[in-house]
Amino acid sequence: MLAKRALLLAILTLAAAPPAWAEPIRTHPENPRYFLFRGKPTFLVTSGEHYGAVLNREFDYAPYLDELQKRGLNLTRTFSGAYLEVHGSFQIQNNTLAPPLDQYQSPWARKGGKYDLDQLDPAYFDRLKSFIREADRRGVVVELVLFCTLYGDDLWAINPMNARNNVNGVGDCPRQEVHTLKHPELLKRQLAFVDRVVKELNGFDNLYYEICNEPYFQGVALDWQARVASAIVEAEKDLPHKHLIAQNIANGKAKVENPDPNVSIFNFHYATPPVVVAMNAHLNKPIGDDETGFRGNGDRVYRTEAWEFLLAGGSVFSNLDYSFTAEREDGSAKVVAPTPGGGGPALRAQLAFLKSWLERFDFLRMRPDDSITVARGSVNDDVRVWTLAEPGRQYAAYLRGGEKIALELALPNGSYEYGLVDPRDGESLGGGQFTIEGGNHALELPDFAEDIALSIRRVP
Repeated sequence: MLAKRALLLAILTLAAAPPAWAEPIRTHPENPRYFLFRGKPTFLVTSGEHYGAVLNREFDYAPYLDELQKRGLNLTRTFSGAYLEVHGSFQIQNNTLAPPLDQYQSPWARKGGKYDLDQLDPAYFDRLKSFIREADRRGVVVELVLFCTLYGDDLWAINPMNARNNVNGVGDCPRQEVHTLKHPELLKRQLAFVDRVVKELNGFDNLYYEICNEPYFQGVALDWQARVASAIVEAEKDLPHKHLIAQNIANGKAKVENPDPNVSIFNFHYATPPVVVAMNAHLNKPIGDDETGFRGNGDRVYRTEAWEFLLAGGSVFSNLDYSFTAEREDGSAKVVAPTPGGGGPALRAQLAFLKSWLERFDFLRMRPDDSITVARGSVNDDVRVWTLAEPGRQYAAYLRGGEKIALELALPNGSYEYGLVDPRDGESLGGGQFTIEGGNHALELPDFAEDIALSIRRVP
């Protein structure tokens, strides 16, 4: 009888336990360069709106998230509301990060036309949690960016942390000192905000935090960033879930020499060519290219940047997609100059194909590899091949260039099958089989206009 009761209790305990995916997205225990999300190895790819989905009350985020889900994109990057922009910032037209001030959802409550940094607005948390909940329903991970550097005086002039805009009299300082440890009363409010956000959002699994956007501009201090990261850890110390923390390191490239032990994701912007992945291989953590979108209105530069970065071993790619506006939340707005970037359905479809193509591989077992090179004598033998490989079993390669390129495959002996696709539309460009016996194999590629992707798998 006691044994039966013990068995029944065990069954009931298992039935009541949360599913394995209740744990927030985390680095994968078998390959911490990638993520584990809801029981599956994952990398994050998106072409998302300009970070204003929560702070801009004019923006209806349901159609936006529907479009990401429809495309199979699985990330959105959004700002917390501690920073906002003004009309004309960076020449972005219909900027979702620059709402009319009467439509700005500040984290802090307003009193007599000013903000009270000691009182957080319940309506803010309602909207923030609703957004993350709707993203959760669609399988979209939210990168919540807590702070952002203040690029200019016009942005500081409207910010709630500016003493002129709050009833608390804190923030009477130059904008280059806002994100430092120099002003204890301002720091106190910043950390209180972080503490409340982290505690309110602890139950979400589709969430991680970034400390500050582009802190390498305008005086954001490293010790301040470390203090914010530790505040996240402290807030979750006695809570059931622990969320990943990302740090934005540099535009382009930089080597992380002394990583903050609280940081698990290292983000770079405009990381092309993607040399930053190899530069930081010693971290054995996810490396992200989590902002691009200032290279003109065309699709090609963003598609090729995404393919190169992920095939170099990166695990996050986030493009700024300016076709999402408060008037066209479904991403159907036409993007034209002077808006500095691009976006739209065609680019999202291309990035979605990249994601689905990579997911056909057992990518958790793959590493950056140099087994595939451009053969000597090719017309474009200066073209670089970016390859992920599980040597002798599976290879994913990408290159951009043009005509009359042959590849030299330095693969282990065995029989292999291969396929070629056009990254612009996923169209097959041919394929076949080959066998390697004691030497390399030359594979001649068909002419291609912009770029090409190659898959190779060992034949059992």
